[in-house]
Amino acid sequence: MVAEKQIAEFLSRMRQTAGENLQSLILYGSAADGDFHPEFSNVNLLCVLRETSFAALNELAPVVKWWTRQKHHVPLLLTREELERSADVFSIELLDMRQQHRVLYGEDVLQGPMIPMRLHRAQLEYELREKTILLRERMLLAGGSKNRLWELLLGSLPAFATLLRHTLVAMGDSAAKSKREGIQALASRIQLDPSAFLQLLDIREKRADRKQLDVNDVASRYLTAVQQVTAAVDTMLDSTEPGSV
Repeated sequence: MVAEKQIAEFLSRMRQTAGENLQSLILYGSAADGDFHPEFSNVNLLCVLRETSFAALNELAPVVKWWTRQKHHVPLLLTREELERSADVFSIELLDMRQQHRVLYGEDVLQGPMIPMRLHRAQLEYELREKTILLRERMLLAGGSKNRLWELLLGSLPAFATLLRHTLVAMGDSAAKSKREGIQALASRIQLDPSAFLQLLDIREKRADRKQLDVNDVASRYLTAVQQVTAAVDTMLDSTEPGSV
């Protein structure tokens, strides 16, 4: 269950402390659209400020400290100009925020930035390649430890699930709302066995017990699928020339 009372309290404290400096407060991510999981999801807030000087941040520090004491992440603090000028380097993040957000105060600033899809494709290719390399390295470092391997697979799943959804976006499909929908939709588009992803989702959502599965088998299928997606993006998207959204 999303911490609505805590969110409302944070907004009240921010408005009282920031005053005119607070231009907009937006809840984004799974907490904004019903895909929130209390054990694994975060409450993500975007605070759009008119000024982000050291003095302005010092004024807000007690409010943010209160928020983090509720076991939430520090809100994302940006000016409107920074948000609009970040579309070329944070296209994946901004597309996700645009798709899953709720305005709590002020303007809906996420509808403004134009997101260059050619740069979205470039960021997607980079992040898939980087995370695939890191996955291999960490599998080696797991050193045959079943617990460490489970932690790696379950911990890396959200990032890869996001990148799979954005592979669909880059292919011209509407982004699936849930991780499961995105994985299944991509598997139907390219030659991909989604079973490892779906099993890990089941474990995270407590629909399955990992003790009933062979972690080495899951890891083998997971790495194969990740490498297949990375290769598909590398070969299939080079010929596309999308515009902006």
